[in-house]
Amino acid sequence: MKKQVRVGIDVGGTFTDVVVVDHHTREVISQLKVPTTHDSKEGVAAGIIDAINRALSDLGIFPNEVIFIAHSTTQATNALLEGDVAKVGIIGLGSGLEGIKAKIDTNVPIIELATNRFLNIEHSFISDLNVEEKTIIKQIQDFKEKNVEVIVSSEAFGVDNPQNEQLISKIAGEMGVFATSGHEVSSLYGLRTRTRTAVINGAILPKMIHTATMTNECVKRAGIKAPLMIMRSDGGVMSVEEVHRRPIMTMLSGPAAGIAGALMHERISDGIFIEVGGTSADISVIRDGQPQTKAAKVGGHRTYLNTLDVRTLAIAGGSMIREAKGKIVDVGSRSAHIAGLHYACFQKPEIFENARLVHLRPTIKDADDYTAIETSNGQRFSLTPTCAANLLGIIPVTAFAKGNAESARLAFEPLAKKIGKTVEDTAREILEISCKKVAKQLEELILEYHLERNTVELIGGGGGAASLVLFTGELMGIPARIAKKAEVISTIGVALAMVRDTIERNIVEPTPEDILAIRKEAAEAVIKIGAVPETVEVQIEVDTRRNIVKAIAFGTTELRKDENANKEITLEDYRISAARSMQIDISEVKLVAKTSSLMAFIAEKEIKTLFGLFKKKQTILRIIDKAGVVRLQRNNALVESTEAENVLNSLEIIINDLTDFGDAGRSLPDIHLLVGARIISLSGLVELAQVIALAKTELENLPNDAPIIIVASII
Repeated sequence: MKKQVRVGIDVGGTFTDVVVVDHHTREVISQLKVPTTHDSKEGVAAGIIDAINRALSDLGIFPNEVIFIAHSTTQATNALLEGDVAKVGIIGLGSGLEGIKAKIDTNVPIIELATNRFLNIEHSFISDLNVEEKTIIKQIQDFKEKNVEVIVSSEAFGVDNPQNEQLISKIAGEMGVFATSGHEVSSLYGLRTRTRTAVINGAILPKMIHTATMTNECVKRAGIKAPLMIMRSDGGVMSVEEVHRRPIMTMLSGPAAGIAGALMHERISDGIFIEVGGTSADISVIRDGQPQTKAAKVGGHRTYLNTLDVRTLAIAGGSMIREAKGKIVDVGSRSAHIAGLHYACFQKPEIFENARLVHLRPTIKDADDYTAIETSNGQRFSLTPTCAANLLGIIPVTAFAKGNAESARLAFEPLAKKIGKTVEDTAREILEISCKKVAKQLEELILEYHLERNTVELIGGGGGAASLVLFTGELMGIPARIAKKAEVISTIGVALAMVRDTIERNIVEPTPEDILAIRKEAAEAVIKIGAVPETVEVQIEVDTRRNIVKAIAFGTTELRKDENANKEITLEDYRISAARSMQIDISEVKLVAKTSSLMAFIAEKEIKTLFGLFKKKQTILRIIDKAGVVRLQRNNALVESTEAENVLNSLEIIINDLTDFGDAGRSLPDIHLLVGARIISLSGLVELAQVIALAKTELENLPNDAPIIIVASII
């Protein structure tokens, strides 16, 4: 078999990480770290290519064996944080009474990106009655005299008829000026927010186009034929051509890469992913194999950019300790990295003989003192949660954060003496202070996303994961584990990421035809940016409160092979996986239905309610794939086996039986169809006709006797 590999690159502020993954086994076969080349004439691209060449040459891999290559980048986010953006000129469009409002809504004020860093904006307005080439040329010339680098065109109903916006972009391009428009960044109504989103997109357009083009050219010069893909803020990847159009989609792609790694490498279906570095921890929710997203804000202003809902905490493996008057005051927010100190637990034990406790301020801006250890020769080291976890023996031997427990013990002795506790109690107090911050955020997410506490799993990624995640799980009584190759999980996520795109439309009372139309548009959009049509899946969500229909499409850039073909897994192994997830004895687990690649297991579980005063039984469900991974889990589930020719009739009966009529109106059950290896989500819809129409489209090419499993539940 020809060797085929996938290359993932995670470009950080200091280092660039590269992993090479075997395409067939999904195993990491090489990883390395090189300095990020900010000062090179080719920018970060120089470091990327150097790393790729080194990774491939060490393995004897030829460029034509690379079938997928992608990188994440912090450039868009950093550009906004640092104010390194282009000046934007807005051309608003409209007429009549609507034009008066459009003139106001397209006049975006100066946006403060960070303290004393601003996005400067010029504004003009052209009546729809005067959209002529000469008028547009004159306005763009006026903007150029004001040093405007990017033109943004925005019209009230440009999402329905983008002709005027497209004309302005065309003329701007012919005049050598970058351009973007409202309909390109979002298909939602709401002129003010759409214009603001387009302005931010335009502000980073020149820099991102330059970097993406340079990197793409370097990849081609290296002899790699696979198209370069770039990580998106929602956990997918997109082509370089799409970056030229919507660079705003790369914002926050760093945290997104970690989520992609959790989804693809760890095959997580439901859980909370915590990526722990040295300075901060990023926390995200995964439900039904999908990361949760929200509308991003820039400078405190809402945009129409969907990013992962990432909660960032200033606590991590390298957080420093604050002690005052013989008590531990806090842990964080400053880290050893900020203070320029190394962790005590990664040093030799003997250097801490006769060491003493000192206090320091990591930066000149700090008003608080942090503790450190000073050795007899004047060297200073930081005491951190990683040191505490090593001292207590919490960190697994194979973990990236594994250090020297004896070094940690000796380094903690001066602090323990100062607060009047044993070194073990001191270390535990530090971990409790640190992990309670994480636990507080986790409790909020569990409540906000209505997660079933008895099914939640914590998965740790990043170099500092073992320092905090396992202890947090212990505090909360929730299962916790560390991802394989946790220290490079983000880079693995880049290498394994799927092509993804989202289409949103404002539709009041959407018809089945509306649902199918937006589904088709989303599928075509994701195919256009690199997904193989046969791999594309689409999920539909209907928000009746905001009258928004959302279609999320995703697929891969190549046809996947059966990665488990050579694995021998018995029925008992699958039952063990289900029982472990359900947290019950294996004898209570029953196989009730299966497809060629998926198995449905159920069990009756007693649930305590109202502080344990009452008990009720639930039918809990786990769908397990051929790798033994839980792909779907539900409580109060109904499972029915049928065939393609009968599925629509069965769906109608099940939905009518389980539909709930309450104060908020009709609430349909949560519906999934299992077909072969596919799990088709029909959830998020609000009308029976919508469900039937979408199911009919998803199953239209199946033979009449194709086996199908219907899973229904009230959530």
